[in-house]
Amino acid sequence: MTLLDTRLGVAATWRALTASTGVHVDADLAVSRLGPPLRLEMAEWFPAERIEEAVGIYRALYPDHAITPSVALPGALAALAAVRRVPAQIVVISSKLGRLVELHLAHLGIEVDQVYGDVFHAGKAEVLRDIGAALYVGDHVADMQAGVLAGIPVVGVTSGPCSAEELEAAGATVVFPDLYPFPAFLQGMISVGSAVSGD
Repeated sequence: MTLLDTRLGVAATWRALTASTGVHVDADLAVSRLGPPLRLEMAEWFPAERIEEAVGIYRALYPDHAITPSVALPGALAALAAVRRVPAQIVVISSKLGRLVELHLAHLGIEVDQVYGDVFHAGKAEVLRDIGAALYVGDHVADMQAGVLAGIPVVGVTSGPCSAEELEAAGATVVFPDLYPFPAFLQGMISVGSAVSGD
């Protein structure tokens, strides 16, 4: 949950999954752990032999339950606008399926340059290296670790399940409570880079 607050919609999807499968899922607890791949959370509620079936049902239910209730997190739109002013590309890297991420972005009218879905931790680091990313922003310790693995600065935001202390311990360059401070931070990075390069 770095750009979007998807909690209401994700909780609704988990409740729809319970209604569809008859397997009780504590939606509020599941939502409190957003970030890691879906199968990890699914394994908390379903036996191993039913996980793939449950994942398929959940993802089929997701567009009808999770998209409309989601909103941009505080400061997210201003942060994206700041990146555009650099100008630089905006790439979204998520453990969620790319097509579901794209539905969220389209619903809110958010334009990005590329979406990489179904990747987590080291997989995100690989994407960051492949695209030549200069900075990564995330809300989970695995995001911080991905940035460290990719060798780039990483901004932590406490809008997800991890505390500031956890994000800092995982390698965050800086941690914010929301994205409102991000434009000034980005401008500071650009200014320092310009001074070092002599531009």
